[in-house]
Amino acid sequence: MRVNPNPMPDLLAALNQTQLQAQEAGLQISTGRSVNEPSDNPTAAALLVDNNDQATFTSGYLQSISSVQGQLTTAESTLSSITSALQQAISLGIEGASGSVSAGDQTAIATQLQGIEGNYIFAGTITNTAPFVVNTAAVDGSGVTYAGNTDVNEVPIGSGYKIALNVPGSQLFLAPGNSVFLALNNLITALQTNTGIGTAVNAVSAASTYLSAQSVFYGNALDQTRSQTTYLNAAQLQISQQQNTLGAVNMAAAANNLAQANTDTQAALAAISKFSQNNLFDYLT
Repeated sequence: MRVNPNPMPDLLAALNQTQLQAQEAGLQISTGRSVNEPSDNPTAAALLVDNNDQATFTSGYLQSISSVQGQLTTAESTLSSITSALQQAISLGIEGASGSVSAGDQTAIATQLQGIEGNYIFAGTITNTAPFVVNTAAVDGSGVTYAGNTDVNEVPIGSGYKIALNVPGSQLFLAPGNSVFLALNNLITALQTNTGIGTAVNAVSAASTYLSAQSVFYGNALDQTRSQTTYLNAAQLQISQQQNTLGAVNMAAAANNLAQANTDTQAALAAISKFSQNNLFDYLT
């Protein structure tokens, strides 16, 4: 059997290897991950990069949904309030047409109806301008001018999946044949002149029905965001599970590896210490 006359290089290489193994095991234990750099497992590292990208996108979509749900809820609530106000207008119109109120009372009712108007927040994609401006000279007879636009805001809530956030105010409140403002304005005029109140009340009723149908858009949009939230939360859980499968460390195995590496390091040091200090110094220099 041939004896290596100069085992020092092999011993130093073994020492270096055991120290690297100890460092790797210690890092895995401290981070809780088996892949801390691409060289640890190139295939798993590439998959984890893609996995992390998916997690980032999913988190972004969930944040977008959270921010728009408040807007959709507010719009739905506002339309519900306006519909209630229109029902109030109908009741006031019927009261004004009942013959049980005086001309002065009818004027007061008309003034009360005027207070219903003016609280509309739908201006298309223009968010810093009141959507409707009072204009008694409006050519359509509605008594207002629409200051918004007919554009629709959209926001991505998934990969290739966008949701519309609004219906332009002109479509909601100034639709030909179902104009909320025109119907209210005509009812006010009818009450003030005590002429055609029944017809005006019917027009307000029709506008209210139309507006209720339009408001379904916001309910449907909210349903979509809720369904997408459920889907994205499930996807986020799956991503987390995949991350654990790809990169989570086996703590027991890592602890055993660390203990074994420390033992091997001590053995290498013990073997090296058998050489005279001078021989070791000469080798290292």
